Amino acid sequence: MHGESMDIKQDRLQKLKEQFPELFAEEQLDWEKLKAAFGDDINFANERYVLNWAGKSDAFKILQQPTTATLKPVPEESVDFDTTENLFIEGENLEVLKALQKAYYNKVKCIIIDPPYNTGSDSFIYPDKFSERKEDYLKRIGDKDEEGFLMKEGLFRKNSKESGHFHSNWLSMIYPRLFLAKNLLRDDGVIFVHIDDNEVHNLRMVMNEIFGEENFVAQIIWQSKTGSNDAKAIDITTEYILVFAKNISTVEFSKNNAGYSISRYKYKDDFFETRGPYYLDTLDRGGLRYSDSLNFGVDCPDGTKVFPNGRTEFVNDGWTFKWSLGKIKWGIENKFIEIKKQKNGNSEWKAYYKVYLNVDNEGNVIERGSTYKNLITEIKTGRSSSELNSLFNFNVFKYSKPYEIIVEFLSIIDTQNDIILDFFAGSATTAHAVLELNKEDGGNRKFILVQMPEPCDEGSEAFKAGYKTIADIGKERIRRVIKKIQADKEGKLDLEQKKQDLGFKVFKLAPSNFKIWRGSEIDGEERLLQQLDVFVDPLRPGAEKENMLYELMLKSGYTLTCPVQYVAAAKGKGADRSGYYSISNNELVIALDVMNEQLVEQIIVSKPLKVITLDILFKGNDQLKTNTVLQMRDAGVDFKTI
Repeated sequence: MHGESMDIKQDRLQKLKEQFPELFAEEQLDWEKLKAAFGDDINFANERYVLNWAGKSDAFKILQQPTTATLKPVPEESVDFDTTENLFIEGENLEVLKALQKAYYNKVKCIIIDPPYNTGSDSFIYPDKFSERKEDYLKRIGDKDEEGFLMKEGLFRKNSKESGHFHSNWLSMIYPRLFLAKNLLRDDGVIFVHIDDNEVHNLRMVMNEIFGEENFVAQIIWQSKTGSNDAKAIDITTEYILVFAKNISTVEFSKNNAGYSISRYKYKDDFFETRGPYYLDTLDRGGLRYSDSLNFGVDCPDGTKVFPNGRTEFVNDGWTFKWSLGKIKWGIENKFIEIKKQKNGNSEWKAYYKVYLNVDNEGNVIERGSTYKNLITEIKTGRSSSELNSLFNFNVFKYSKPYEIIVEFLSIIDTQNDIILDFFAGSATTAHAVLELNKEDGGNRKFILVQMPEPCDEGSEAFKAGYKTIADIGKERIRRVIKKIQADKEGKLDLEQKKQDLGFKVFKLAPSNFKIWRGSEIDGEERLLQQLDVFVDPLRPGAEKENMLYELMLKSGYTLTCPVQYVAAAKGKGADRSGYYSISNNELVIALDVMNEQLVEQIIVSKPLKVITLDILFKGNDQLKTNTVLQMRDAGVDFKTI
């Protein structure tokens, strides 16, 4: 009992939906479809094949809105911060993807993500309006915000199936993230996206739109579990992984050697070093398309000839050789053909060709194996529980992906020395897979993981053990996997493998260290004076030197793992004992301590391509700034002040 009379409108809509469900989308009556179904003048505006939803235009606005945010280094939570090339970034992933655009554009080989499946109980961020005015916010979700702006925490909420925009909310969440992710992919890059029945149809259309239908690779079916006893209709035991390439014509897919037997390659000859072992296959065949041009005699060691099917003369009995006469002559000359003494029909000889492991039957180097299948049945999610339990010694998650499924994807393309990105990192399964695979094959894959500090349930074992957020669990998992690999390697000497990168840098999404000019917010003298303060002192209160360094690197297009060296100021008359940062072997110099004539001269002598410094370091010395600009220009250095 809710104390209200019957909603006549909803009752009538419900009856209409029962009779004509095709007229509804996301529980709302589509007036255009209604007119098309019952009207005579049928005319769909902009009629074309397209995926549309409520809020798609907002998703594009969000996508195009730049971010001023930066990534703050956190060495105390990292392992081997100064040397590792692996990254764990804590923060909202849309803002992080925007922050990474300039430095990581076209640098990532493989993206693997496991986004919310939109089951009706998922919580995720939408519609991503991080600075939306209160008036618009109230219209959108009917809630209040104390300061008049919509905060990220306010957006992180359950997407209930009762919502009129249930699918639209999910699409508005996933679309801008996939669009930005595509920018980070290399031209030969591939993306793998986990999904289930709830949104697989919409995801396929979204990815067709972003990546192009021609770059669709496969829809992998993964039997992730064996079944359950509480299924009401059909027991769903599968999930899907949609695979798209950025440019499918440039992608080289690997062979699956896991189930490929090499036991039949049991013979060796003088070409073993280059061709590998081989087995013999018969050179003739029957029952297929017949051709006189493939029915001829091959010279035997005793001067006789052997024809297909062991004949000693030409007869059309349907048998032919597999190779042409010209290719057989080439095969004999290059030792690909073997004529063996063997009773064979009327002949005493039989012709074979050698199937080598490392080359094809034309001598080209190949990788033996079969193509990967779009069905995975051997890996179950139950493994993930035992993996995590063995690392943490308690039940961390009820459900997570086993790292073996990620290893499977990383094997489909060559990722040996490439960057792997996961911006829905969860418990850091992708990092686990990268570290284990590098240990196994000696690769140098680098991971970038992004995870929001989503709070753990206060009743969970993880929270009781001291892990307040999902990001905390992910970081700790990586640390424990590193320790496990180090323990496994202890005492073992492997001269063939280079030292494995067993570390990771932690960064956290943070506001810019610099004040941002916001001319659109000036609505009076007081606001104007506040904005003019940006020109007087551009640094935010509390801005730290290392944080400024990484922000300037990132926004100048340098990755977070570029080599950084601090160069002390040279001793000399009037020289300050401060120095500057040299980035990527002096491609970029960043000076944050002091600027004087001696340091300027020292920097110019080091021949950098670009120099960035703080304008306030020239405060009260306009002549030094003018001379520095002229000296840098004369030396061919791109000089900028912030």
